[in-house]
Amino acid sequence: MKSDPEGYESELVLVYNQFKSSLELFQQQAALSFTSITGITTDPAVAKDLGDRAMLLAHVTPFYPQHLADFPKQLSHFLASSACSLPSSLRCHIVQSLILLANRKMVDIGDTLALFMELQTMGDRALRKLAFSHVVHSIRRMNQKHKNEVKNRPLQNILFSLLQQEDEAKAKRSLITLCELHRRRVWFDDRTADAICTACFHSSSRIMIAALSFLLDYEKIQDDDDSDALSSEDDLSPQVPRAVLCKEAVYKAHHKGTVSSKKKKQAKIQRAIRSMKRQQRLSSEKTTSNYYSPLSHLRDAQGFAEKLFSRLQTCNERFEVKMMMLKVIARTIGLHRLILLNFYRFLEKYVQPHQRDITNLLAAAVQACHDMVPPDAVESLFKQIVNLFVHDRSRPEVIAVGLNVIREICLRMPLLMTEDLLQDLVLYKKSHEKAVSVAARSLITLFREVCPSLLVKKDRGRPTDPKARPKAYGEVDVISNVPGVELLQNDENNAVSDTDGSTFGDSGHDSDGIAAASDGEENWLCNDIIGSEDDELEESDDGESSIYYDDSDVGSNDGDEEENEEEEEHMKAVEENVHEGMNGSDKTNDPDIRDSKTGGSESNAKKRNLSDFDGQLLAADTSLRALKRLAGVTMGCIPSESTDGILSNEDFRRIKELKAKKEAKMALAQHGLLRKGVPSSDQLSVKRVDPAKLEAHVRKRLSKEERLALVREGREERGKFQARTAVKQKKTGGLSNRQKEHKKAMPLAAKKAKVVRSRQEKKKKQQRSGKQFRGKKAWK
Repeated sequence: MKSDPEGYESELVLVYNQFKSSLELFQQQAALSFTSITGITTDPAVAKDLGDRAMLLAHVTPFYPQHLADFPKQLSHFLASSACSLPSSLRCHIVQSLILLANRKMVDIGDTLALFMELQTMGDRALRKLAFSHVVHSIRRMNQKHKNEVKNRPLQNILFSLLQQEDEAKAKRSLITLCELHRRRVWFDDRTADAICTACFHSSSRIMIAALSFLLDYEKIQDDDDSDALSSEDDLSPQVPRAVLCKEAVYKAHHKGTVSSKKKKQAKIQRAIRSMKRQQRLSSEKTTSNYYSPLSHLRDAQGFAEKLFSRLQTCNERFEVKMMMLKVIARTIGLHRLILLNFYRFLEKYVQPHQRDITNLLAAAVQACHDMVPPDAVESLFKQIVNLFVHDRSRPEVIAVGLNVIREICLRMPLLMTEDLLQDLVLYKKSHEKAVSVAARSLITLFREVCPSLLVKKDRGRPTDPKARPKAYGEVDVISNVPGVELLQNDENNAVSDTDGSTFGDSGHDSDGIAAASDGEENWLCNDIIGSEDDELEESDDGESSIYYDDSDVGSNDGDEEENEEEEEHMKAVEENVHEGMNGSDKTNDPDIRDSKTGGSESNAKKRNLSDFDGQLLAADTSLRALKRLAGVTMGCIPSESTDGILSNEDFRRIKELKAKKEAKMALAQHGLLRKGVPSSDQLSVKRVDPAKLEAHVRKRLSKEERLALVREGREERGKFQARTAVKQKKTGGLSNRQKEHKKAMPLAAKKAKVVRSRQEKKKKQQRSGKQFRGKKAWK
């Protein structure tokens, strides 16, 4: 019939009429609810005959478009009206026929989508799997070359309406279809993501749990291999070597060989190109830091979090479901940086060391913290974690988890930490438990970067920025220039400082360039700062400072370099004294105390008069303001090429290179090859907190079965235990040395001498032991 359609028109008409008569009989029996034992619905021969005729007509429909114009509509109408009363085998045959027509583009997916979603709700497992795969592959094939938004919109409207229905079966199948299409990146848009998130408010708890689990496990799904790539042509034969893309291969594919060989070569090259594109896409997704989650495409994130939180407070679900809802709320708050103040109060009643799944709960609490939340709202939760987890009577694993949670919260909200609390927590670095000491040292490492002033001097180490401080609440950095231009300015400043270092000696700091300025105003400022003496600040180990001046240094004048160094030291000293005075430090300035500490150094140095210390503080304050004005003047003296606001192509090229270097350093830092800095708030909001990392280095208690399994595992390579005598008895091989001595051939004189020697040794032994009963026989 396919090779000669015109010659078999009569046979086609006959088969089509038989099919229509069988259809009418089935429809009448379905209308009458015919359930006789001998009825046609239960006759396997008649059902098989009808299924075979339907499949035959579906195969030849493209060759007889006029005769079989109504055949697809009759099939779909028959399934819609009588699918429940049909036998399972016949129903699958009819569905396969309709799928065949859809693959031949005789039926549009928009006309049959509702029917196939209805078929999935039946109890037939094979039919459900068949209909689901057809829907997914049809929509995927429709969007293979480009996103067909004209056809996608009505299909999405059908699925969205099914998802909002009260019928649990239809809503579940619609949600599963949407999740699968979203995971395969077919419908990877905001509408689909928002519809999946909205399913969390469905009246059925099963639909809500399915939506919550998809949102929580989306990161794990992304890590898996793409299933549509596994079903593509590229992975059907992975062991076959790919074609090498070169000019010669492309030329041969288009200009050499027969037509069939050219097609084969071109198809091989196309497969290689698709494979390369897929590999590039997968590698770019793994290397880039672009994070995606359906929660990031919420239209009203604040409303979603508040609505889900209100449902969490009033629901009576089991604990696992509540934990899922709590995780999604925390993820939404952290991702969109929302403010939901009641959420932290709600967490307080669950934060207990003996609470079930406490690490997941603490990870959710950490995830909900960001720099836009007022510190007062989180302070009570933070104190509760400190008081309940970190104290001397807690178990070591509890202390370790508490310190790790405190570190993660302070990484996002460093304003919560106080100096006294930090110094108490840092003392756990001396713990004998590895998990506790590592957690305390990680807290020290964090505050070396964030705010070193909260640490005592011996814990500060060598911080990158000694004057670093956390941003105040609500403080943001506003970008008012071309992105990346600060990298260019820093690079130019480094180059200028390098040239200054080569001119003025070893000192390559910016302060040397400032102090070496020859302008009249700058000299006046320097004279105002320096005064009439050359001062030097010496800082002792315990943090107390004393100010001296040396007689020998007054007369010495080794050039501008030495003066610049002294000026720099004096500026640092004045600035440190001002900060100490403003912070209200407990450093002593009493001359008697300083006399007892300096000891014999008074012979070479004279004590400075500190009676007018308040006046000097005011002078230092004005000097600092003068320094700031001076820094502004020097930074303002930029060449005219860069102040005109126009960047050349060379500048943009340099910015691109510096950005590449910065990204390379970040990549090395991620792999542990460079020292990591503190991540930004945007990076922290995207980053997902892993509960397992909160339990790092914690040794978990093993059950008896686990301990026995470890013991048996250690005994596998070791043989069975045997006594030493048993081993000797089973000894195989040659004779021992004593046995060999008995068989040794010796001269007769040597044998006699040995016998005499043994007798003499026995007599001596008896004499030494005394007259004791040796167990001689009483009779002979």
